[in-house]
Amino acid sequence: MELAYKLDSYGKPAWIALTVLGFMAWWPLGLAILAFTIGSGRMFCGSRRGFGRWNGEGMEAFRNAFGGRRGFSSSGNSAFDEYREDTLRRLEEEQKEFKGFLDRLRQAKDKAEFDQFMADRRNRPAPTPPTDGAN
Repeated sequence: MELAYKLDSYGKPAWIALTVLGFMAWWPLGLAILAFTIGSGRMFCGSRRGFGRWNGEGMEAFRNAFGGRRGFSSSGNSAFDEYREDTLRRLEEEQKEFKGFLDRLRQAKDKAEFDQFMADRRNRPAPTPPTDGAN
């Protein structure tokens, strides 16, 4: 399981690469890896399924594995390095804001659909009781 923990630290891209390599080496091996990743939840992301660990942790580990704070070594120009760090920080903040916006948008859509369902349910005619043919 040490290999699984190591691949988890790099995130979903590492599992996908291992699956592809498994299929290239021997298709039953690739199939077994694919079944394991799907069965263990490593192929899903997002909070809907509870596998949100892929959203940020894996990517950060991937960046750190390739040197530097964000995966980039110094260019030798401090002004450029500072500009790059500021730009990446701004883009990460915008990404977080956009994810929050999408979450709020999904919640609003879900609420609107639920409200429509409840309104339709309230407005449908009451079912008429079956009449007995005994009259």
